[in-house]
Amino acid sequence: MQQRRATQFNARQYMVERDFEVYYYSDAHFHPVGSHSHDYYEFYFFESGSVTMELDGSPYPLRQGDLLVVPPHTPHRAIVADDGRPYRRFVCWIGTEFLADLAAQAEEYGYLTERARREQVYLYHFDPLTFNDIRLLLFALLDELHTRRFGGAEQLRLALRRLLLTVSRLAWEQHHPSRDEGSKYARIAAYVEAHLGDDLTLDTIAGQFYLSKSYVSHLFKESTGMSLYRYVTQKRLAAIGAAIKSGVPIAQACGQYGFADYSAFYRAFRKQYGVSPAEYRGGSLLP
Repeated sequence: MQQRRATQFNARQYMVERDFEVYYYSDAHFHPVGSHSHDYYEFYFFESGSVTMELDGSPYPLRQGDLLVVPPHTPHRAIVADDGRPYRRFVCWIGTEFLADLAAQAEEYGYLTERARREQVYLYHFDPLTFNDIRLLLFALLDELHTRRFGGAEQLRLALRRLLLTVSRLAWEQHHPSRDEGSKYARIAAYVEAHLGDDLTLDTIAGQFYLSKSYVSHLFKESTGMSLYRYVTQKRLAAIGAAIKSGVPIAQACGQYGFADYSAFYRAFRKQYGVSPAEYRGGSLLP
């Protein structure tokens, strides 16, 4: 699916469209482009490869989840080491007038570009879950770009605005950590919801978000009044309950949502709902 969205790399360094252009590149062998600059903003989302971006005379070694904001007339180039990994990145070019119009409507749209222009803050890093959410927004933008649907032009603008506002909010929250605890909990909770069938131990989640185990434990106790283990168990039981109500076989739902041991699942389910899974499935008065 990603490969179908990828564009063959073109060394062109000028915009054809007036307002913005978006690309997804995946190169097995990258032909270097020398140091260059342009008269528009570039938002560069790094996905994979061994790359150092030289930006305004300074080197920035990149890792998955990085965002670079390149202002107009700022020299930059990608230095790519061929280590066998594909060089994958999203590139979003945005015209200065278009961005100025957005910032006139809401100054938040200009947060990243103003920091880059005035403070020379170019690089941001997002954890894997957050970066995956950003990737989904980028792919949605690309999908809209390559289809000819009713209202496509306006939908494109809305998709770009959502992308800009999302990454601006995330970057702002990174630099205001005292207000970020709710955001951390929300991101971890969303990850749990999306990965109920996977390994959701405290070790795994702490590692996924580059947090300490004690911090994650404290965060969930403060936010939910229960341990992470109990929170995950309740989420899994709720998902299984909904699945078996919809006709999914009990054993299948049990395995699908993270219970490898049926007897442990049965005990937990009965403790939570007061009835067996079979009784829950057939009971018309049950929730």
